[in-house]
Parts: sequence; structure tokens; C-alpha cells
Amino acid sequence: MKRVAKFEKVSLEQLREAWTDTFGPAEEGTVEEIYQKIRLPRRATAGSAGYDFFAPVSFTLNPGETIKIPTGIRAWMEPGWVLKCYPRSGLGFKYRLQLNNTVGIIDSDYYDSDNEGHIFSRITNDSNEGKTVEIRGGEGFMQGIFVEYGITLDDEATEIRNGGFGSTTQQAE
Repeated sequence: MKRVAKFEKVSLEQLREAWTDTFGPAEEGTVEEIYQKIRLPRRATAGSAGYDFFAPVSFTLNPGETIKIPTGIRAWMEPGWVLKCYPRSGLGFKYRLQLNNTVGIIDSDYYDSDNEGHIFSRITNDSNEGKTVEIRGGEGFMQGIFVEYGITLDDEATEIRNGGFGSTTQQAE
């Protein structure tokens, strides 16, 4: 097995900013308490490919509802690797829980972005059977798999990332 990455928490300040942007102002001490309870992703067994991401707080999603979750996690990776994020397979199978971008792609240079490479997850309960999803704080809800990738022989990309979602397709003027 190649060891190519490391998970870390973002700073408390970054989590506070992301939490406020997502959920509005929190009561004094709430974000600090959430921060202290954040668990780094881990594999459940030696044969697991996916690293389970754990919910920072409990949440409930009725059919058709969506939530954006600031995980409080960032991932440093060797160049040439990407982290692909998916819902945990059991949640997808039982509830049709889906990531809104189908597969989250975390590039290695996202780590150095202004937001510290903070990984977010926007998920939807797409149940057509009326099932409600309940995730407890600390429970796995998403999994990430590190994948090596290649580039074309004539690739000459030299731009440096500074941003999150969709930032790599925006041209500087």
C-alpha cells in the first residue's frame, strides 16, 4: 500500500467561518465544542478502500431535503493523487443519500486554498420511498478514496489554485 496522504483538521477559525456561512451565527462556545469532537477520517478495516468521514453534528434529512456540511477536515496529498468522495454505500443503498455533485473531487492543490482546503459535503435524501435519514454526530456519512491519476503528454498547466468549488475553470483576466 502506498502512503500518499494525511488528514488534518482545519483551524478553529476556518470552521467558525464556514459554520457561520452555512448555518448562521452559533451560540458562544458551540463551534468550539463541535471542533473538539471532530474525528479524522479513517478506514474501518485493513481491507477498506474508503476513509469514513464522520458527521460533526447530528442531522435529519426528510425525503427531498439537502444539507451542506462543513466537515472541519482537510487532506494533504502527494502530487498525482486525488481524493474522491462518495456517500457511504449503505446510506446510498437504504436511503438514496447522494452527494449533490455525484462525486466530490478533492485535488491535491486544494490543500493550499484560502479556506485551508476545507472539505464540504452537500448531500440530499433522494428517497422516493418516504424514508427519513438520521445521522448522529460522530457517525460515518461519507467516504473518501485516494486515487492516482495521470496527465496527457502535452499538458502544460501551470496555474495555481486559490479557491474552492469550480475555481479551476475560472480564467484570470
